[in-house]
Amino acid sequence: MAVLSPEDRAFWEENGYVIIHDAVPRENLAAVVDAIWDFLEVDRNDPESWYQAPISKAGMLEMYHHQALWDNRQHPKVYEAFSEIWGTKELWVSFDRANMNPPARPDWDYQGMYHWDIDTSLDPIPFMVQGVLYLEDTAADQGGFQCTPGMHRHFYEWVKTQPADRHPRRPDPTGLEIKTIPGKAGDLLIWHSLLAHGNSRNRSNKPRLAQYITMFPPRGEEEREFRVQAWQELRPPRGPAFPGDPRGWEQAHYGPPKLTELGRKLLGIDSW
Repeated sequence: MAVLSPEDRAFWEENGYVIIHDAVPRENLAAVVDAIWDFLEVDRNDPESWYQAPISKAGMLEMYHHQALWDNRQHPKVYEAFSEIWGTKELWVSFDRANMNPPARPDWDYQGMYHWDIDTSLDPIPFMVQGVLYLEDTAADQGGFQCTPGMHRHFYEWVKTQPADRHPRRPDPTGLEIKTIPGKAGDLLIWHSLLAHGNSRNRSNKPRLAQYITMFPPRGEEEREFRVQAWQELRPPRGPAFPGDPRGWEQAHYGPPKLTELGRKLLGIDSW
């Protein structure tokens, strides 16, 4: 049975994002929430403990391979949603991070971010998608996902209005609508990578908790070998955006996560 309805597809084409409700079971969400607080080694009931390392100002957590994270990555409904958007069954899953964005306060006034994760100076710009799983109900003022809806449709016209030396990953927001998207626990929001996006300033009194997940077609043998080794050794993905946890917390607390038959294909151990 298809995950995306005709209405979902029309919304995707118009806005460049779509929300899949109840993408994973409730117990999966609770498991990741528990894993986040364990990883941070802080008290979820004590807000004063939320503003210290290893928490970063942007709330990105250098945890990649907890079993709970992988249980969501390899959940069939999550896979099916990405498969329908890509139009192929043959996909790999990212081993991306979680996020805990605490309420802003004078000594921790994170303003949010607005960017692209792809290089928009490329010609052509490759099609990519990204996703975020809402681990708890997240209000519009709670530091969650924000984007410019529909930007994927008018990007090339918009670029013509920008200076030649524009930043290929950080757009000038002047004249652009930036909309914060609230969601319920279990919502999976998938967006077109041409949407400028980010997390937002948390103006509430609750932390924002989320897990980033995306999928993409396989990328060759060298990348496959790297991914399998990273899974075995609990290492982060490639690139300066993923520095890893200097404490080595994951390596000290658990081994490689268990994979289902689908998970083995999504990692790259088994071929499609």
